[in-house]
Amino acid sequence: MCEEASAHATILRVLGSPQEAYSRRDVRRLVGLSERQLLSWERLGLLEARTEYAFSDLIALRSLQQLRRSRVPAKRIHQALKALRAKLGASTDPLTEFRIYVEGGRIAVELEGQKMEAVSGQLLLDFDQAELHKLLAFPENREPEEKRKKREARQWFEKGLALEAGGAEMEKAIEAYEKAVELDPSSASALVNLGTLHFHRRAWTMAEECYRKALAADPQYALAHFNLGNLYDELANRGHAMFHYLTALRLEPNYADAHYNLALLCQTGGEVMRAVRHWKAYLKLDGGSEWAANARRELERLRAAAIVR
Repeated sequence: MCEEASAHATILRVLGSPQEAYSRRDVRRLVGLSERQLLSWERLGLLEARTEYAFSDLIALRSLQQLRRSRVPAKRIHQALKALRAKLGASTDPLTEFRIYVEGGRIAVELEGQKMEAVSGQLLLDFDQAELHKLLAFPENREPEEKRKKREARQWFEKGLALEAGGAEMEKAIEAYEKAVELDPSSASALVNLGTLHFHRRAWTMAEECYRKALAADPQYALAHFNLGNLYDELANRGHAMFHYLTALRLEPNYADAHYNLALLCQTGGEVMRAVRHWKAYLKLDGGSEWAANARRELERLRAAAIVR
């Protein structure tokens, strides 16, 4: 008798007929669930909220409980069930009709003797130890070291992005980007993001070093030039700031933010006509943004000053 059939038989011996109805209290006791966990699954749409349960519901609850004990997040379970229903038909209830389990960190389902990953639909193959050793013996099946490092660097970079987006402590995002750069020193994106975090900490030297390393890795990286312009502008080094803003525009002629910052830089330096040109260019590219109102005010102010003269 297979594992799932054995489990079903155990429930039958305890509960009697599959036609019986069971209360919430009954199913919580029999499956070993708290009311809080049951409510959580209902809110996530893994189960329908109800006061009485059929035998098939007990099977579904037991499957969910097994996935939970395998430390599978509820959102991943929901994603897997949604994918299975899309593949097998909306009327299908995967939790009661198929064996769902965790294999290699993935949610799998057994269909007619075949193992399949629930979300992707990819078939999962079984290898015995001898076959596995044969596969590992071929050098072409091993990921090259450089490729592995770049892949891991990308993962750390994406983690840094997620930490920033989630409002995590700045130090945690810095650590993620530093790990990305350690694995792949040519990761210009990670270097620029790391430099920007140092910029916000007012660690000017470290920020400049990161931006320059990014440009060494990718000399055509307009964002790195733009950020260097911001850095030198903050340090009142007008000449260097102007150079990097203009270089960013040369690389990306429609770089609206570069026009905005150049307009301010020219305006404070008394170069009125250049400032006007950059304000106009900015408004043409980004006239609907929240900064556009300020750009229009500054442009009108310069025009009014020119009329008075």
